[in-house]
Amino acid sequence: MKIAQVSPLMEAVPPKLYGGTERIVAYLADELAGLGHEVTLFASGDSVTQAQLEPVWPCALRLDKRVRDYLAPHVISLEVVARRAEEFDIVHLHVDYLGYPILRRTGVPFIATLHGRLDLAELGRIYDTFGDVPVVSISEAQREPLPQAGYIATIQHGIPERSLLPGFGSGGYLAFLGRISPEKAPDAAIRIAALAGMPLKIAAKVDRVDLEYFAERIEPLLQAPHVEFIGEISDDKKGAFLSNAAALLFPIAWREPFGLAMIEAMACGTPVIAFRRGSVPEIVEDGVTGFIVESEEEAAAATKKLRGLDRARVRRVFEERFTSRRMAEDYLNVYRRVIARHQPLRQAV
Repeated sequence: MKIAQVSPLMEAVPPKLYGGTERIVAYLADELAGLGHEVTLFASGDSVTQAQLEPVWPCALRLDKRVRDYLAPHVISLEVVARRAEEFDIVHLHVDYLGYPILRRTGVPFIATLHGRLDLAELGRIYDTFGDVPVVSISEAQREPLPQAGYIATIQHGIPERSLLPGFGSGGYLAFLGRISPEKAPDAAIRIAALAGMPLKIAAKVDRVDLEYFAERIEPLLQAPHVEFIGEISDDKKGAFLSNAAALLFPIAWREPFGLAMIEAMACGTPVIAFRRGSVPEIVEDGVTGFIVESEEEAAAATKKLRGLDRARVRRVFEERFTSRRMAEDYLNVYRRVIARHQPLRQAV
């Protein structure tokens, strides 16, 4: 099968440091190529992939200080994709709704994976207009605010089976991984660790938009003796960070569409203590791969039960449910369905 993968340009594929969507695009493109398919990846030029790279912008936009309008490079990318669309059996968009107008006019089968939040009022108008576009959600919970979108599947994320390996939690600390932002609630993680009487290590990036939040709400809390702020970490350090942790704290304050950090922790055999919001009940098996809690007090209490969990079983659940091979096979099934649905239309033309 000839497949185009269209990535956002904010980060390289895979990202050099933090990055969720581009990381999933990297894993998917590599797995599809490994399964013998002809995959072309439209992404930034500093990307590294087993697919055929089409560099539509020289480097990741976050690293390109000259760029002030992040939309312009994406418009260029989508025009390049549209001009080459007839070369592919299917085009897979990872740039939300930006490609809908131009891809719908090519007549080539395409799908879009929705990677972000869907509880924004303006999205209702988008999907009233583009309700015919086949979209994939990354959790069932993600769909709830936007029921009118043309969902054809829910496909949970996956990561390469051997990219992160299990450990024993020998560091004895709690971990927070991801991004410093109000919705990720690092302040809650700091309070939970204090209640539990355990050290907390925070490996997280600070986006430009969150600098004020970081300075006013989080930076003062980092002076607490039980907190160590590591900052953004690369993939080669992530395994040790997670596998040595007693648990990952995931005290989200929003409707999390998926939460890649949860399955990265599980790959390391590390249990997850998470608030019952968004996708969490679909990812964490309460009492098996971690604990789903309703409050900071419950989260702190859950740390006392961590010894009752089997870290080897946490890893096995990851292998059964959250590998990139499973993800790629799920997408191939969707591709075949969408292509089959388009064949009568294309023959009629």
